[in-house]
Amino acid sequence: MISTAPQIGFDRFIQLDWVAAALKVRAGMASLDELNEMLDAAGLGNEAKIKTHTKLNALVLEPRSELVEFIDRGIGLFSDAKPQQDAACFAWGAALATYPYFGKVAEFTGRLTAMQGDCSMPEVHRRMSELYGERGNIKTATRAVIQTQVDWGAIRRVTKGNRIERLAPKPVADPMKVSWLIEAALRYHGKTMALATLQSTAALYPFSFDQPLGYVVSKSPALELQSAGPSNQFVALRSAL
Repeated sequence: MISTAPQIGFDRFIQLDWVAAALKVRAGMASLDELNEMLDAAGLGNEAKIKTHTKLNALVLEPRSELVEFIDRGIGLFSDAKPQQDAACFAWGAALATYPYFGKVAEFTGRLTAMQGDCSMPEVHRRMSELYGERGNIKTATRAVIQTQVDWGAIRRVTKGNRIERLAPKPVADPMKVSWLIEAALRYHGKTMALATLQSTAALYPFSFDQPLGYVVSKSPALELQSAGPSNQFVALRSAL
């Protein structure tokens, strides 16, 4: 759960190509020099490059100790990713599990665009300010997350950038990848989630799942189903993880 004085954490635009390159570095398929060359080619200054490296370390290269096993499984699933969508799946799941701020912007964006397909940028900023306080860097951080989600293929900005429009969700067919994304959402929410609501979980709005999720969860070594009555089932992380 987010604390009463939550930290922002995710406050920079992170290009999907950078995450994909870091993924290959962690998987031993590319060198750190190649990633650094890519960041240099993007024209990042020294300070910006250091801060970007900090985010890529947390997401991929040097995750927090409690996330190492989760990120490692994600690398195993996505390190040979060729379609951009696969890299986006990994990036999204890693960001949800690592940065609550990213998750909360995703959740608000998913909720606000659920009905009509779009929402205003100021509305997302307002929701984040209500939760995180009227700090000067809230708008900058929220803009960075939204720009990142644009680059990762979830949304686009329209009306001179003043509105956010949701793009069609990307189907995820591999049951192991589906269960990994569900696990990311559970780690973000910090509590069990109702099985019936998984398909429409706002924080996972860029993706759609065609498989029966009860079956997917039952086959996952990382997840378990819990029952609360004959018709209420919840999904939880296995306590061993």
